[in-house]
Amino acid sequence: MAKKTVLQEFTKGLWAEVPPFRLVLGLCPTLAVTKSLDNGIGMGVATTFVLVCSNIIISLLRNVIPKQVRIACYIVVIATFVTVVELVMQAYTYPLFLQLGIFIPLIVVNCIVLGRAEAFASKNGIVASFADGLGMGVGFTLSLSALSVFREILGSGTIYKIPVFGPSFQPFSFLVEAPGAFVCLGLMLCIMNLLGKK
Repeated sequence: MAKKTVLQEFTKGLWAEVPPFRLVLGLCPTLAVTKSLDNGIGMGVATTFVLVCSNIIISLLRNVIPKQVRIACYIVVIATFVTVVELVMQAYTYPLFLQLGIFIPLIVVNCIVLGRAEAFASKNGIVASFADGLGMGVGFTLSLSALSVFREILGSGTIYKIPVFGPSFQPFSFLVEAPGAFVCLGLMLCIMNLLGKK
């Protein structure tokens, strides 16, 4: 595959097909874990690792996996890498693991990961699948980070638990609650659509 094409596969996940804002995929973790920047980055990096590794393995095995059981095989591959992420996070970033909770094991059924396996890795070579997984993962991480920064700064008045405003600031605590996540996501979708039209 030409370098230009590999670069295109990587960059499409950064803007043209960024999962939460363009494809509107992976909204459950997007809404649930973006109360703080460290949560957003942690979830994004974990998902990126699973995306890249599962894309590579599925691309390698695409001619071996029978079509009748492909989805079950994809889930086994994805679940293997999710287990690796979960164990590594328990060992090295336990406080973050506790904050993310059930959303780490739920990466197995994240529509972004399974969708890339079915729509891309099962039909393309290793290099292109690596670029696709990395681009989608980085785009997802940047999306979660952007939403997290907005929610944490305005909802808590902090960034990485460091106060941003003076002591008189009254945070909009609504933004770190579940309804606030939907409002913030809606605003971000609106901004992306406006920028996309230009």
